Amino acid sequence: MNDSDTIPTGYETAENHRSGFVAVIGRPNVGKSTLINALLQEKINIVSPRPQTTRSRQLGILTTAEYQIVFMDTPGLMQPRHKLDEFMVETAVESLNEADVVLWLVDGSEPVGPGDQAIAEQLQGLDENIPVILAINKSDATVPENVIPHTEAYQALAPEAAWIFFSAQRGDGRSELLNLIVQALPEGPRYYPPDQVTDIYLRDMAAEFIREQVMLQLRDEIPYGVAVQVDQFKERDNGVTYIGANIFVERDNHKAIVIGAKGSQLRQIGAAARKEIEALLEGKVFLELWVKVEPKWRRNENALKRLGYSKPD
Repeated sequence: MNDSDTIPTGYETAENHRSGFVAVIGRPNVGKSTLINALLQEKINIVSPRPQTTRSRQLGILTTAEYQIVFMDTPGLMQPRHKLDEFMVETAVESLNEADVVLWLVDGSEPVGPGDQAIAEQLQGLDENIPVILAINKSDATVPENVIPHTEAYQALAPEAAWIFFSAQRGDGRSELLNLIVQALPEGPRYYPPDQVTDIYLRDMAAEFIREQVMLQLRDEIPYGVAVQVDQFKERDNGVTYIGANIFVERDNHKAIVIGAKGSQLRQIGAAARKEIEALLEGKVFLELWVKVEPKWRRNENALKRLGYSKPD
């Protein structure tokens, strides 16, 4: 055996090992990121009550001795309104074509809507060899009289799919869902080292944690027009990680709201984000934030590219 035939340390697997890429799709705000964080038992994706929290594809990697699942957390599928939405929808659709398994997450507490029907139509064009799992989420938030009519309506959209009614937040049925996913995976090798849980760079995760706090703390339309870019990320001699980041908004009045009276709102955002980043890095962080206006950046291809919302050339 020559060097090219050897398996790198950490990639060795047992017999009948299963692995593959699982595209997690669904309408905005159905709980995709919440589910992936719960299954990984680690926060890699930001979560907020607002739709369109996830903007780009993020990998969450779950490895055991028996399997490796590479979850592809995708933006919610919706009708695009501007260039950013177009990027998000394109990202989600591309993930479908690269998946070994499709996990379609729906909100069981709500009746089937036009967005769900559009996704069902999208899945009809999927390769028939790619298994689909219908995960009907929010069992904890569904009133009893709606359980049967809602689950039957969702099943009718994907009659060939394995399905489960569960709660990503509370955990009811979560282990059963994980078993469904594992059984749907093909046998195969590990694609990532066993200790890797995501493909996201630390500086990008820091930017997302900052944006999460903007979404959690502000109201109305402002969070949708916010982007965060980390300019500096370095560990100083005293062991403290210095992070400098820009928060981009589309209007001057939005800038004033993000900053708040005498900087109070920006300090609150920074303090909450710093705690999340310190937990991620397991060390002290000095976080410095600036707010800048980038008019109509969601509709500007050049601005989207600068902020990381574009496909590689």
